[in-house]
Amino acid sequence: MAPFEPAALPELLPVFYRRLFPHGVYGRWLGYGGVVKNYFQLREFSFTLRDDVYVRFQSFGSPQELERELQRINPYKIDIGAVYSHRPNQHNTVHLGAFQPQEKELVFDIDMTDYDDVRTCCSSAEICSKCWTLMTIAVRVIDRALVEDLGVRHRLWVYSGRRGVHCWVCDDAVRRWSPALRAAAVEYLTLVKGGAETVKKVNISEPIHPFIRRSVAVVEKYFEAFALLGQDILGSPESWEKVLALIPEDHREALRGEFPRKRDSVQRWELLRGRLERTRRGPGAGKAVPSFADWEVMLQFCFPRLDINVSKGLGHLLKSPFSVHPKTGRVSVPLDLQRLDQFDPFAVPTISSLCQELDAGGADGEREDGGETEPKRRARDYKRTSLAPYVRVFEQFVEEMERARRGELLRRSDLEGEF
Repeated sequence: MAPFEPAALPELLPVFYRRLFPHGVYGRWLGYGGVVKNYFQLREFSFTLRDDVYVRFQSFGSPQELERELQRINPYKIDIGAVYSHRPNQHNTVHLGAFQPQEKELVFDIDMTDYDDVRTCCSSAEICSKCWTLMTIAVRVIDRALVEDLGVRHRLWVYSGRRGVHCWVCDDAVRRWSPALRAAAVEYLTLVKGGAETVKKVNISEPIHPFIRRSVAVVEKYFEAFALLGQDILGSPESWEKVLALIPEDHREALRGEFPRKRDSVQRWELLRGRLERTRRGPGAGKAVPSFADWEVMLQFCFPRLDINVSKGLGHLLKSPFSVHPKTGRVSVPLDLQRLDQFDPFAVPTISSLCQELDAGGADGEREDGGETEPKRRARDYKRTSLAPYVRVFEQFVEEMERARRGELLRRSDLEGEF
């Protein structure tokens, strides 16, 4: 893969917006079938330009107008905001207080820096294959709950381009949710509570909510690989003391005495888990108080950490899919949930590698393209690069939304026909 140089962005971005950005399907996504009049025109976009110049409250009459503007200014970053009561680019002409956000996708922003207290391999903006497992777990836990517990259908999961993942929940009803409903959904999806000074951030008591049981079942599949092998959380006295601090006192001393006799984190975890499971085995558990401390440890180390402010506020902006990360050069690409466990953030194409792929296929492509219209030629351009599978995931997401919309319209017309 071609090394990315941030200094090359001014030369690469015009090529990206002209030949690689999937303008057609992007416009279809945010237009939502044109069912609501002026929906696209009322959407806020914001752009980060060269030298960190930030431009808010941009809006466009059509996806084609947005495409022309992207190709004119070649932004370093695109953020998407709410659908407003008035066109955002005219907000200064509207009476104070009348300009209000009306609708927006429910969004989640999961950032690896929020897990710095449980990963030893990296910190701050750094990521590696060991800690990326946390993002896989986050997607699995949140996506399952959205579908099975909250009844959501249309979720677009996107790699941020650097160290995290974003989710856009696009169902018609959810886009109309109030900030209070959004906050309630995030609260439901939150188990890790407390700041840096809080030692024990997960507390489970009976009766145990089905959401907790199902989340533990997801985390269990990844816990050994991430925590016991990847982070080696019981590998030394210093590290196992942090885990023992989360265990009830009446079990701590015995485990502290037995841990040194075990070979590694996996064996020590089996010991700890077995001891706590025995406290939960029905009436035969004796006088021991049932403890779920092993579940609490798994959740504290692996459960998703959400930023409530990003999800709650209608006016909050979130980075757009297919935006280029200005520091890594990686494209913010949709995630294929069927192949989530195989996703490698380091294999995501950079703007440099994509432009190099275009150059490599350049001569052949130019000959083939003779006489083709610009949108057709551009579709062929990205299809000749490693961006193609990611655009296909996006297309499938939008096509599924369009199918559901057609089905709903048919259902309504049938109902009306019955009267």
